[in-house]
Amino acid sequence: MEKYYDTLNDEVKEYFKILSPEFPEWLLEYIDTPEMKRISTISMSCGSDYSKCFNVRYWYSNLDHSVGVALIIWHFTHDKKQALACLFHDIATPTFKHCIDFMNGDSENQESTEERTTDIIKNSKEIMQLLERDGIKLEEVCDYKIYPIADNDTPQLSADRFEYTFSSGLTFFRVWELDKIKRIYDDIIVVKNEQGIDEFGFKNKEICEEYIRIISRLWPEWVSDKGRTVMQFIADICKSMSNAGYLTIDDLYKCSEKEIIERILNCDDRYLSESFRRFLDTTDVHKSEEEINNKYCINSRAKTRYVVPLVLTEQGIKRIDDISPESNQYIDQYLNIPKGGYWTFFDFDFKPYQKVKKM
Repeated sequence: MEKYYDTLNDEVKEYFKILSPEFPEWLLEYIDTPEMKRISTISMSCGSDYSKCFNVRYWYSNLDHSVGVALIIWHFTHDKKQALACLFHDIATPTFKHCIDFMNGDSENQESTEERTTDIIKNSKEIMQLLERDGIKLEEVCDYKIYPIADNDTPQLSADRFEYTFSSGLTFFRVWELDKIKRIYDDIIVVKNEQGIDEFGFKNKEICEEYIRIISRLWPEWVSDKGRTVMQFIADICKSMSNAGYLTIDDLYKCSEKEIIERILNCDDRYLSESFRRFLDTTDVHKSEEEINNKYCINSRAKTRYVVPLVLTEQGIKRIDDISPESNQYIDQYLNIPKGGYWTFFDFDFKPYQKVKKM
């Protein structure tokens, strides 16, 4: 195998082998295009890699995630079109990922940055040449939502939702090891859901219960005070850099995270650069029922991410919450926790630039 695969650490290589024992080498040419290489510089952690509030185990890029989703679909379908649609699904992801949705005022849906996908693929000479060679049309790979097991609405189980649950549980919060992932993944099948549409489901209730038991530890982390505050700060610093003339929106779709960080730290505006240095050194997020003056204090909500998988039973296909009181309890507990709507703050002051600053 070529360059991309060789850059992966041993655990990610083993993880990918679980998702697809056979790595489809035809995929490597698409991975090696400039547009796909760009998202290898974007972390799946949405800024957590740069905050001492978190302890991220190792770098896991948006490209790694995209490859993982493609491998899941390839394993179950061996359909190049579906696998490529999954590979490309985050090709328009900006620097710092969903932090830019926060910047756009879309913290709860986190879909504001998806509109560039088709244009990026269409304007890539390398990708379009590969698609033409393989007899694949642009409209067959530019929106993975047309393939139900690739992406579907929460709380259904899709390849995208499956992958980021697995990788987040490995790299960020370490809720499982590879053997546990394999045990769960090997129980998955494609079934027809209530609408007669393909969806991933479990063969065994007990394994689905185990899956819910483990990932219910992840769900609160994805809407945590520290997560929302870190993402909102990065959103505000990027917006301030843009309003001050040091950054354009297009830069977020061209530059790596390291390049943007260097630009922040080295800009002439000491207020922005020093505020970002304080952020890098901050280890705690605080909570308040009211806004705190002279602190970086925000009030934002996060996207509700969870799954209620299907299970094969003797009575037919059922949702796990209908047949497992234990799983239903975990799901209800998560849905009932606050996901924002109160103030959180860092112990330093930073006021984002709301208007373009005259240079």
